[in-house]
Amino acid sequence: MTTPQDLLIIALDVPSRRDVGQGDLSLALAGAELADLLEAGALTLDGDRIVPGAPWATDDTLLSAAVSALVREEPYESVEDWLWRRGRDLFAAYRTDLDARTPAGPGRRHWNPLRGGTAERADSPARRQARDRWSQGEPVLVGLAAAVGIEHPDGVGAAPADGAVGTVLDAVHDAETELEAVRQRRSIENAAFDNIWRAP
Repeated sequence: MTTPQDLLIIALDVPSRRDVGQGDLSLALAGAELADLLEAGALTLDGDRIVPGAPWATDDTLLSAAVSALVREEPYESVEDWLWRRGRDLFAAYRTDLDARTPAGPGRRHWNPLRGGTAERADSPARRQARDRWSQGEPVLVGLAAAVGIEHPDGVGAAPADGAVGTVLDAVHDAETELEAVRQRRSIENAAFDNIWRAP
């Protein structure tokens, strides 16, 4: 399993301090892909620019798609631009993949912040791995979860010391903040529009 897959499982299993939308998770999943590709040596960062590395192959189809999506011409793509471009509808792709790997069944019940209420999903090695990383406070997973409002119960949340991964985590947090600002602006605009039509 990969960090994006583990992040999605945590988002589905662990309550958050705010509603977690598909857009929030899509941005964080794109950041999780970068974190895994950095660790694998498939890319490096030059400041905030994503520099593709040597050819790299993996059996994971979604990470393979991420590698194929890297911009390979200078001046290369910024981490922020990657999050918005690669993150488009990324939640749906990972959710479909998760459902194929761990179909719903007579297992444990969990709170689902993306659909409301509870859902039932069979336990699996993938879920146990994600929960193990979470319980151990693995910094990258905890940092990405924090970006979408999921706080570790032990208060763990320090960014890893690695500068490149730290850059990715900072960009994810900034993108999530920008997304929330856009939502609030639209909400205010819609409310003002409604008030115009309600006025006598």
